[in-house]
Amino acid sequence: MEKMYDIQEIMNVLPHRYPSIMIDRILELIPGEKVVALKNVTINEPFFQGHFPGTPVMPGVLIVEAMAQAGAVLAHASLSREEPEGLVFFMGMDKVKFRKPVVPGDQLIIELKPLRQRLKVFKMAATARVDETLVAEAELMATFGEKP
Repeated sequence: MEKMYDIQEIMNVLPHRYPSIMIDRILELIPGEKVVALKNVTINEPFFQGHFPGTPVMPGVLIVEAMAQAGAVLAHASLSREEPEGLVFFMGMDKVKFRKPVVPGDQLIIELKPLRQRLKVFKMAATARVDETLVAEAELMATFGEKP
């Protein structure tokens, strides 16, 4: 089963809103198998004002955040509906590597695949690409929890 989400559908799953929402569209979603998300990187992003004036580069931490948000959509779609839903919380990251800078005008294609799941804890392998070039990769962990 494949499903595509536009920004409205993403906001039905994630609590993030501007300027914190980091994905624009889900291109492919196969629960329990993978998610492919799109982030259009524009000069209008608020972080470009200070990172870096004259040489805008998307902060690596925000690339990881985009990966985490796409992973939250995958985890939400993959969770057994017999279990209670809640917010997906980012728990950790391992093996994070940044390969190339991401700049305004780039389209960031983010893909995550599950490595393992135990109850409501997910570990996922994430990659981010621009024009087929790997720009970042990581292993991320997330869990479901109650709203604070």
